[in-house]
Amino acid sequence: MVEKDLKQMYRTRTEGQFPDSVDIIGRKYVKVENLRYGTNPHQPAAFYRPADGQRLVLGAYEVLKTGKSGLSQTNIEDMHHAVGILKYMRVPSCAVMKHCNPSGVAMRIGQMPLVDVYRRARDADAQAAFGSVVVFNVEVDGQTAAEIMETIVEGVAAPGFTQDAVDTFKDAARFKKNREIRVIRLPDFSVLPKFIDEGTSVLEIKVFDDGSLVLAQPYLSHVKSGADLVLAYNEHKTKGRIEIHRPPTPLELDDLLFAWYVNIHVRSNGVVIAKNGQTICVGTGEQDRVGAVQQALVKAREKYKGSETLDGAAMSSDGFFPFRDAVDAATSQGVRAIVQPGGSVNDFEAIEACNEVGATMMFAMERCFSHH
Repeated sequence: MVEKDLKQMYRTRTEGQFPDSVDIIGRKYVKVENLRYGTNPHQPAAFYRPADGQRLVLGAYEVLKTGKSGLSQTNIEDMHHAVGILKYMRVPSCAVMKHCNPSGVAMRIGQMPLVDVYRRARDADAQAAFGSVVVFNVEVDGQTAAEIMETIVEGVAAPGFTQDAVDTFKDAARFKKNREIRVIRLPDFSVLPKFIDEGTSVLEIKVFDDGSLVLAQPYLSHVKSGADLVLAYNEHKTKGRIEIHRPPTPLELDDLLFAWYVNIHVRSNGVVIAKNGQTICVGTGEQDRVGAVQQALVKAREKYKGSETLDGAAMSSDGFFPFRDAVDAATSQGVRAIVQPGGSVNDFEAIEACNEVGATMMFAMERCFSHH
């Protein structure tokens, strides 16, 4: 009864509240639809796209199947952050999103079928994946759709779906517990800007309670490949110069690049630990760096159910290490490759900590904080 009354209240508050079009910083936006709700159910919301319609991705989504009450703001934000990760992936990949953070991301290794890519992303943190939004960078097939329907998923988005996949998602008789899943087709998002030299005319907007706002350029990376990562070094004013002793193996370099791209859309302070093209654990939203590492390690020990371990894993940190404690925490559990922005006065100690245990460290020469 309470749920029914609340839903009616939300509908009443949303109706007629949002105009058909708005002008923001000199650009016209047209309303796509009223949303189920905003960040929380008592916050009405509507979704708009640029009227000029150029290079739209989320603004041109197509709903192939909807639940009883459509998309929420968080559903769209989950798709946004997943697209922000997957646009960097050069092979079939999947991101499982929960509350605007990835609970798991995986990319294809060898010729594994897409259903196994999905399983790796989901099972990186199967507990957090409950009620998630799942996004792919390739067409979804029927076998993968059937696997998605075996657990509760809020929505699935991809550039395409086979007819078998669409039929599977709509098979309410077979998958009664997940019949409200939302299926969204997105345009090809590999065309979105990724790197600094590509540039973008889009601006991020952060609005405050009094109507004041900040405009900022969206995040673009200069890291196009592992070749753009730099072997860690430091010139200390009293201790002299130190360099990392061991370069990464090719597999470690691939995992470092993968972990860096995933971390771009992890809420800061963010840490991603990955192995063989799969996130093992994600530490997110911590106020201190070592806390983010410790959170990820706890998740790995207590949640991860696969056959993989942290031995030989790679870790990315979206900010530098102000102390060696976070490095020690990671390497003590088996992490042997680390990528971080570099630039701390204590980089000397962080590099020293890696050299003591035979781990490698790379500098991205950029920070990827995300305070969404």
